[in-house]
Amino acid sequence: MFEARFQTFDDSNGRAESGARVERLRAELKRRGLDGFVVPRADRQQNEYLPASEERFAWLTGFTGSAGAAIVLAERAALFTDGRYTVQAGAQVDREIFSIEHLVDSPPEQWLEQNLKSGAKLGYDPWLHTSENAEKLRKACGNAGAELVAVDGNPIDAMWTGRPAPPSGPVSIRDIKFAGESAADKLNRIRAETVKLRADVLVVSDPQNVAWAFNIRGSDVTHTPLPLAFALIRREGRPTLYVDGGKLDNKTRHALEEFTDVRAPDELAHDLAALKGKTVRLDQASAADALTCLVADSGSKPVRGPDPIALMKATKNHAEIAGSHAAHTRDGVALARFLAWLEDEAPAGKLTEIGAVEALESFRRDTGVLKDISFPTIAGSGPNGAIVHYRVTKASNRAIGKNELFLIDSGAQYEDGTTDVTRTVVAGAPTEEMRDRFTRVLKGHIAIATAVFPEGTSGAQLDSLARMPLWQAGLDFDHGTGHGVGSYLSVHEGPARISKLGTVALRRGMILSNEPGYYKTDAYGIRIENLVLVIAAPAPAGAEKPLFAFETLTLAPIDRRLIDTRMLTGKERSWIDGYHAHVNEAIGPLLDAPVRAWLDAATRPLGTA
Repeated sequence: MFEARFQTFDDSNGRAESGARVERLRAELKRRGLDGFVVPRADRQQNEYLPASEERFAWLTGFTGSAGAAIVLAERAALFTDGRYTVQAGAQVDREIFSIEHLVDSPPEQWLEQNLKSGAKLGYDPWLHTSENAEKLRKACGNAGAELVAVDGNPIDAMWTGRPAPPSGPVSIRDIKFAGESAADKLNRIRAETVKLRADVLVVSDPQNVAWAFNIRGSDVTHTPLPLAFALIRREGRPTLYVDGGKLDNKTRHALEEFTDVRAPDELAHDLAALKGKTVRLDQASAADALTCLVADSGSKPVRGPDPIALMKATKNHAEIAGSHAAHTRDGVALARFLAWLEDEAPAGKLTEIGAVEALESFRRDTGVLKDISFPTIAGSGPNGAIVHYRVTKASNRAIGKNELFLIDSGAQYEDGTTDVTRTVVAGAPTEEMRDRFTRVLKGHIAIATAVFPEGTSGAQLDSLARMPLWQAGLDFDHGTGHGVGSYLSVHEGPARISKLGTVALRRGMILSNEPGYYKTDAYGIRIENLVLVIAAPAPAGAEKPLFAFETLTLAPIDRRLIDTRMLTGKERSWIDGYHAHVNEAIGPLLDAPVRAWLDAATRPLGTA
């Protein structure tokens, strides 16, 4: 199991140590004949959550956000992150050492062109950058009259005393009752896609795709049951799985060797170098630049593009869909117990954000089958709720105040499915403005939940439906409306999403989030999030394309006290009442009497006392 953990800004790896560490890095760079170095928040496979041994960026800078990079030159240094982490970066990073730059508005390439001296040599670790990113850095260096140099051995590793050991969690075989398809059958389908792409070999560098294709799970990163592994899938012959043999017991190794060769991760470079004359497909999103270089140096042709496994994995089969339903029913019971408890505790004014996080995780552990939370719980009261990706720390923890909004975004990993849900509740009486904003967010949520759309529709085409009620009041939110969700895999799964940038067409079987929001700086935040499944919709007479719709999976009441029913249409009221009736029917019989009574009240039709 796991324990809730909360950060402190001034820990031993944080701001207090960054000055000395930057100076040691500069000395190491000088010894290597380098004038600077790029430190991304990344590992060799571009994972969202990193093993402790890969947290070079946090170790150097003290910044623990999930997105960012640092550049250290001889006389200056900069840290880049996006708008989600402006407040956190300011608190964690020593501004005497690093200037804080916006990752999008003032990207590293632009900063390099302005700050690199002509003739300078900028180092980078080709295992921690994709080829696309390396090309941007190389172009920026060229524009500045400088040179980008690939390092052999990361300089931070040479100076990081006390570096944690690489993860060594066991690998397990995913039961066919949850996977719904054998690894052998998946690999045959992947080979067929590789042939369509006119490739001889597919390099699988995203560990999510490796886990799905080979029906394995692991525990190498937090919150996502991944084994850190690579694979080569050839259009002919057996595939090769590259995984630390110490993570395999005899039973697991035997099961894998029935359909794949198992080799140590260090042998991947040797095998790529031995290909010679092949067309090799590399995932543009996760393949390290080092892999591209290895393929090219072997005399083979590297071709970058989307990994075909990503779309296959995103389209869930019957077993995965059934597992998701079971996981959401179980999770709904835990959520009902938590929300009932919260309604009793919050009005007293003593409940803190950390207390709420610990309670919710406890209710989920009570299911007896929780594997982990699916991401660090976001629990923001009052103004903290306005920070979109807020993560409570011991330093930021605050009590839920009377008449404040409390936003809690959380999820769970169960062996049969992954959940992600956000609810915003009021501890007392809301203002009219709160009810107006909440209802506009709700209307956008309902617009997505009830959308009917033709085959081939992308998430970008649906995104504006969620924003329209806010736009009409001159309001908006700065994150996507929805992301894909895995099946006992990553809670943030590509390639489909509902956002302005969501270009991938939605397919039956995809699971996505539906989470519009509104955030008033220094005041409150609102988000309503359910997971939805893409299903077939009845086609009217004369329809020229198949139609799709969404089935809502999440089972948790929406706070009726925050709904201004005067703003709802008849269809919107019917949706809320129908959703609440479904929640009550699905999880009510599984609750004890006190929580069942709370649920009956929380899900009664709008307009009733």
